Amino acid sequence: MNPQRRILLGRLAAGGALAAAAPFLIRNALAMGSRNYTQGFHKLEGSVTLNGKPAAQGMLVKPGDRVATGANSSAIFVLDQDAWLLRSNSQLEISAVDATIKTLKLLAGKMLTVFGKGEKRIVLPTATLGIRGTAIYAEADPVRSYLCTCYGTVNIQAGSNPAVQETVVTKRHDAPRYIYASGEQLIVKAPVINHSDDELYMLEALVGRMPGFYSPTEDISNYRY
Repeated sequence: MNPQRRILLGRLAAGGALAAAAPFLIRNALAMGSRNYTQGFHKLEGSVTLNGKPAAQGMLVKPGDRVATGANSSAIFVLDQDAWLLRSNSQLEISAVDATIKTLKLLAGKMLTVFGKGEKRIVLPTATLGIRGTAIYAEADPVRSYLCTCYGTVNIQAGSNPAVQETVVTKRHDAPRYIYASGEQLIVKAPVINHSDDELYMLEALVGRMPGFYSPTEDISNYRY
């Protein structure tokens, strides 16, 4: 493992914002090989269901499944090369074509996701997103959804008027957007809200990667969170 990555994960496990929440996640990341990512649920808080039944740590999440969280609840899980953090009161449907994930529907709530290679389509109540290997934070709302392309490229298509589109290319939370269900402007600029770099480091570590904004020259021994 890259020595700086080991330093960062060690700091997160020892005393960072993730220490109380999930130190075992960091231990797993340090122990795994370059491709043998531990699949399924890594951490559950509160009420979490898989296809309507109570979820448990270690359960696998598969294409065609639905993951839901209740009030004051959250779920962290891995599927293939992708890792998710679902916050409270969220519902996520994972669809598949020929056993390959093609479409993800965030019906309600909030999610932070890091994606590996391959094309994905994310459906929000007010937008459809085209994604290829990036990280996003999204909030689903029938009137105004939210999207931060944390790093990478995302094509945004307004749900109420597919002709209204924008391709966002960012390095580090550069262009958050609100996508409205109606109005004169359907895609507008937004602030960065409700997610952090340390969460992205944690999710990427679960699948053996570093965030897209990480630089080998960065002194992560002094990383602040």
